[in-house]
Amino acid sequence: MISRRRAATAPAALTCGAALLVGIACTGGAAAAGDSDGGEGDLAHKSAQQISDDALHQLVAAQSLRLRTRTSTDPTTLDLTLDRAGNCTGAVAKGSLGRVELVKRGNEVWMKPDAAFWKSQLPGDKGDRAAAKYKDTYLHGTTRNAFLRGLSAACDLRAFQKSAAGPDKGQQPPSGAPSPSVTPTLTKGQPTTQDGTRVLPVTKKVDGAVQTLYVAIDGKHYPRKLTAEADHQSATILLSNYGTPVSDRTPPPSRTADISALDDLMRGSEGQQDTQTA
Repeated sequence: MISRRRAATAPAALTCGAALLVGIACTGGAAAAGDSDGGEGDLAHKSAQQISDDALHQLVAAQSLRLRTRTSTDPTTLDLTLDRAGNCTGAVAKGSLGRVELVKRGNEVWMKPDAAFWKSQLPGDKGDRAAAKYKDTYLHGTTRNAFLRGLSAACDLRAFQKSAAGPDKGQQPPSGAPSPSVTPTLTKGQPTTQDGTRVLPVTKKVDGAVQTLYVAIDGKHYPRKLTAEADHQSATILLSNYGTPVSDRTPPPSRTADISALDDLMRGSEGQQDTQTA
């Protein structure tokens, strides 16, 4: 059956992404700014720390954006366009366990699982039958439904921004917490492009881990990409479409079924498993 733990993978991926942004923004040292443009625009005379701080400010102030995540440690990926009102559209995927298209407006949520999702959640031919019956059909409900609430938690842009901003600067570390042995320093790289946008990489290296933030050179200095590598593991966050409104289109009733259908299927699955166990 679909567990709350599985439903939580989407917001967990979002929280992980925010934590990576905090990690690169909250450093103590800063490399000196360069003396020439070198294709860096008005970032040429700013330090790496100033560039990182500016990018974080732009992220926290954004009213909407597109977020894509992936990591080598978990097959869960997000591709969501979301706003500060909690609306979003996009998809949450979990590798071979399937993909779910997602639409959220206010407290209403629509989800459309693919065949792999149904087959991974329901035993035997139940998954095949559900995949056929609900092909191209959205299951609809509200955030009062525990599963929909967990799945759509990733649509909370405000929460993501709050996590990315990190703790208040005046907040003290917990008593007895060890002090970092090395103060990491941010360094500027060479200008490059990300999805056709000119960006400047800012890199932090500490304790064998490498985090790189790619900041837009032209216009507002939005963060466009973040990569992290440590112990042969990696994670990537892509950020784009800043300020683009989330589509207000919702699935038509002709392509919608009530979320109770999912609950019924899962209860039937559990009953079948209990019978087999007995």
